[in-house]
Amino acid sequence: MIFRGIKTLYTFQDIAAKDGRGVTDADFTPIPRAAMVVDKGVVRWVGPERRLPREFRKHRDVDLKGQNVYPAFLDPHTHLIYAGDRAEEFEWRNSGVSYQEIAARGGGILSTMTKTRKASPAKLRAEAEKRVRELVNQGVTTIEVKSGYALNLKDEVKCLKVAAELGPARIVPTFLGAHARPPEFKTTPEYLKYLAESVLPVIRRKKLADRVDIFVEKGFFESADSRAYLARARELGFQITIHADQITLSGGSELGLELGALSIDHVIQIDDALIEKIARTNITPVLLPAADLYMKCAYPPARALIDRGARVALATDHNPGTSPTLDLQLVGLLARLQMKMTLPEVFSAFTFGAAAALGLSDSLGSLEPGKNADFFATGAAPTDHFYAAGARLEPQVFREGRRIDS
Repeated sequence: MIFRGIKTLYTFQDIAAKDGRGVTDADFTPIPRAAMVVDKGVVRWVGPERRLPREFRKHRDVDLKGQNVYPAFLDPHTHLIYAGDRAEEFEWRNSGVSYQEIAARGGGILSTMTKTRKASPAKLRAEAEKRVRELVNQGVTTIEVKSGYALNLKDEVKCLKVAAELGPARIVPTFLGAHARPPEFKTTPEYLKYLAESVLPVIRRKKLADRVDIFVEKGFFESADSRAYLARARELGFQITIHADQITLSGGSELGLELGALSIDHVIQIDDALIEKIARTNITPVLLPAADLYMKCAYPPARALIDRGARVALATDHNPGTSPTLDLQLVGLLARLQMKMTLPEVFSAFTFGAAAALGLSDSLGSLEPGKNADFFATGAAPTDHFYAAGARLEPQVFREGRRIDS
């Protein structure tokens, strides 16, 4: 299949070549009046249309009619599967009630847990599919989806099975049983032991997730307790990601560095020494500014991370309590306004950086031979993105060369 009629093909090949670090405008790697050859879902050739190799000229044509083409976005941190909402808590938080106080009142994660346990798989799937569709229609073809709103074996399995049924985006499921301690367990160590001994092996055996996450934070899961749990997850073959240093400097980032996590997410409270350590590794900090907006807290030190040489990702952190949004434009706008990220850095963070956070940068995040043909076509120029909150640029969205938007 030949995609022709492309005004400018932004391949991001130089972003990939630089491992998503030190990104500038030049790294968009634009090709004017371009064509792209796709075979069996994989990019085979990109270049100026007039230089299309003869061997490909008999392929079926798709005319993109003068639109620009970009690598598809990825959302590497979401909590898409849940029942109900937490609108009441927004008013509490806006009145000055802390995250920990809301949890103590029976709100927060445990409030959603009760509703999610009661919900049928069909109801959870129907609601999650709407959320997936909203992301897809913004140019997203890959979505990380966490469990973590059931907190027992039966219903965590239920949620992960729902994740496996979602489409048309590529779903990357993550087991987040260690999101909060459910009321049937008296202590955090007791609950983590239950997860490590009775739940992780089942998740692995049923092939419901390849990744494990944990909320390392004071009042939730302390670093010392989390270490053994994550080590056990790694022994079972899971990749690791961590909710790290969001509210306090709680040791989550250090733990991620120690255990070789793919990503450390939030990282609001990290200090200069940690920033230096992170920048020298392959770990990807995932920044979640929409959650910071809703929680009225500080934003991560994105500028310091990037300037020291770290690769970063951006994500919506969609969840019913602290980031009830699916708006990539808002997230990117906040990154530019509040974290001083440049436009190329935001694009990189939603493409190559996000792919790296999920361990998928070998196949996603740029458009070059050998990578999946995940892309979107739009009349919008780069400067039209991440400028207006709520803007819908109406892209045509392709996963492995097939259109999936509605």
